[in-house]
This record gives sequence, structure tokens and C-alpha cells, in this order.
Amino acid sequence: MKTTGKIIVISSASGGGKTSVVKQVLKDFPEIVFSISVTTRPKRKYEVDGVDYFFVDDKEFERRIKNNEFIEWERFYDYYYGTLKSFIDDNIASGKSVLFEVDVKGALALKRLYPDNSYLIYIDPPSFEELVKRLKNRKTESEEDLQKRIDRAKMELSYKAQFDYIFVNDDLNKVCNKVESLIKEILNKE
Repeated sequence: MKTTGKIIVISSASGGGKTSVVKQVLKDFPEIVFSISVTTRPKRKYEVDGVDYFFVDDKEFERRIKNNEFIEWERFYDYYYGTLKSFIDDNIASGKSVLFEVDVKGALALKRLYPDNSYLIYIDPPSFEELVKRLKNRKTESEEDLQKRIDRAKMELSYKAQFDYIFVNDDLNKVCNKVESLIKEILNKE
């Protein structure tokens, strides 16, 4: 009988396809709990507090930093993002596996804190040029913010060798199938 849940982390550079993969995994594995991050960035129209993120102000986030409530946190594009330790501990202690969609530094922090039951999956774009094209096609950022994402993507790509598994996202359906096969194996491990 499984008593401790698994920590499954999916990461990539912005535009790598991690969000699309995570959405498919959550649809096909309803027993997996999605880790909800805390952020200070403004809520987008389609987002729901407590479902997509826990939205707080800077003062509240900084209070939680002082109280050591985060496994990892980062200030990214003028906003804070963090993962609550209590959320993770409560779920894995009750035998539930938790899926994370975090940046590379957050992924590595999770592996350091939970070395025995965390699995890091990196979704790699087919090429850096393709990644830039995907980011430009989103048309969700100003030119300045787009350049920040491109610069950050270079840093994020440099961390992929530290991940347990790397899948190239040149076909979304294929990469989802590969990730889901791996997750089935992970969930069946004792």
C-alpha cells in the first residue's frame, strides 16, 4: 500500500510547451493533485483564485517568506511566485501525488527537498529558433517583456541536463503520450 505520494515536476523554458503537457496530464490523471502556486501578479480574466494560483499582495507574500512557508520562491518579472510547503506535505503525506509546473530553479529546489520521491521532467523545444517563434506567436507580451522571456529561456535551457527525463516537444500529442507513459511508471513504483 502506497503511503507517500510522488512529486512529479514538469518544467521547460517559456514556450517549451509545459502548460499544454500539464493540462493533458491533469485531464488523463484525475487522481493527481496540481500544485497551486502563490503569486503577486494580477489575476487574468479567465483565472480563478485558489484554482490557477493563490493571488496575494506583496506584503502577504513577504510575510510568508519571513515565516518560511515556501519550499521555493522567486521574484520573476516584478512579481513573486512561490510553492507552499504545507500544500505539498499535506498531499504527499496522505498518499496523493502532486504535479508541478514550475521553472527550472523551482524544480531543482523540489528535488533537493524531496530527493526520494520527486521526478523532474523537462520539456525541450525542438530548437531555440522554434522556441522564439512560439513566444512571438503568443502575442501576449510587450516587446520588452518578450525579450526578457527570450533571455530567460537561454538560462532555463542551460539547466535541462540536471533533470531526470528530457522529452523534445516537436509534436504535442507524441510528447504528451511519452510523458503520460512515464507518469504511469512513476505512480506504480513503490
